[in-house]
Amino acid sequence: MSDAGESTGRTKTGTFLVTHVDEEAAVLRDVHDAEIHTLEGEHDFERHEVLEATLETGPAGVVWSLGAVEARRTVPVEASPESPTTLARDLAAEQSVGEVTTRERAGEGELHVLTVPAERTDAAAADVREDEETVARAARLGVGRVEVRAADGVVSVRYLP
Repeated sequence: MSDAGESTGRTKTGTFLVTHVDEEAAVLRDVHDAEIHTLEGEHDFERHEVLEATLETGPAGVVWSLGAVEARRTVPVEASPESPTTLARDLAAEQSVGEVTTRERAGEGELHVLTVPAERTDAAAADVREDEETVARAARLGVGRVEVRAADGVVSVRYLP
């Protein structure tokens, strides 16, 4: 974040997740520091859209407005019909129910393996797909999509280019 000075307000350039939008305002969350920024007025954003942008405040430093937008994108979070990979199943076998293992993927992205009670597998996978933090993490990682695989107490979340 850079300060442009007390008299001219502030600017902040970063990656932002649209968490709320209606006819009066849009709420953006910085995916790196979780700071919340409210933009007044109408905006054509979609909830869970990711913006690479610069935000600005007026002299009072209270109200944010959109400066420049470098990029806009959505990150699809999809259920895969495939079962978790052998690696994911092996990682799950080494951890207790309720644990999560995070691994970097070869190349770009991450793999998260969650071990859940077998009867909660489908619900846990749905929770991951609907969780705003799944999209925020994808935005932080700079990946293009998220794939969720689930079977028999294992939920695999693949953050992919």
